[in-house]
Amino acid sequence: MKITVRYFASIREAIGSGQEAVETTASTLGALRDELIARGGAHASSLARGRAVRMALNQNLSDDAAALVDGAEVAFFPPVTGG
Repeated sequence: MKITVRYFASIREAIGSGQEAVETTASTLGALRDELIARGGAHASSLARGRAVRMALNQNLSDDAAALVDGAEVAFFPPVTGG
């Protein structure tokens, strides 16, 4: 399936792009994250499992178990703090 992946804040800066179209066989957000980590480089360090990364599916905060569908928009971003 084809999805759109968007990166925000420090993740966007590390990867060097704010958005990309991705062909994936992943069925969940967690599996997609693992596919992107497997690319290595900035994807691996920015999205690593030990890092605090928030995810959204079609503009709704979601967890690893959220099911992907063709044409979905996925966003990865660091936790936001206020003050």
